[in-house]
Amino acid sequence: MIDSLPSIRVEPIQRPEASLVASLAGTPTGFIVDALGGSGALDYRIKPAIAAQWGFCGVAITCDCGPADNLALVHTLQYLAPGDVIVCATAEHHRCAVTGDLVLGMARNAGAIGFVTDGCVRDLPGLRAVGLPAYCMGVTPNSPHRSGPGTIGFPVTIAGHPINSGDVVVADQDGVVIVPQTSLQRVIDRLPAIRQAEAQADQSVRDGARLPGFLSPGS
Repeated sequence: MIDSLPSIRVEPIQRPEASLVASLAGTPTGFIVDALGGSGALDYRIKPAIAAQWGFCGVAITCDCGPADNLALVHTLQYLAPGDVIVCATAEHHRCAVTGDLVLGMARNAGAIGFVTDGCVRDLPGLRAVGLPAYCMGVTPNSPHRSGPGTIGFPVTIAGHPINSGDVVVADQDGVVIVPQTSLQRVIDRLPAIRQAEAQADQSVRDGARLPGFLSPGS
């Protein structure tokens, strides 16, 4: 008798309007954190597996694989839409990789623009060729099982940070920031003032400023 694979629970994904997501593209993660009130970044250890491959702005599609398994991640390939970022929870399991170049190559072919996990990845030469930015906790050649169970589309926690499918994921060389879908418009509305303030501060440094404005004489 052949045992059937354990079921993968799937929750429908409500994606934000593409125009709202596009308005954050190219925005430094530091600006977005400021617009969120000073937080929103994932654990500092989550960095690009390939240093030269970084940066994206897209919509989170979550999967929870649990430790040492990637069945839910493989099933997630069926639900990807162009512009999605796979956010894969592994319960911070680091003794094996959750994925490598083959699955992430298929994800790229399905329209994914990025991958984020609290676990590890493998196959760096292949990942370099695939070109899909993969943010992770580390790299190991050890391989996972594919036995499940798992979920797709449900809320996950990545290194203590809650993430929902439909949230916006922005990544650059500093790290990864999550913009909750419920806060997206508020962040967009706050960014013009933040960009202006940053531009003025940059100009003051170029002009020779030696102290921030709040420490300058007469302030």
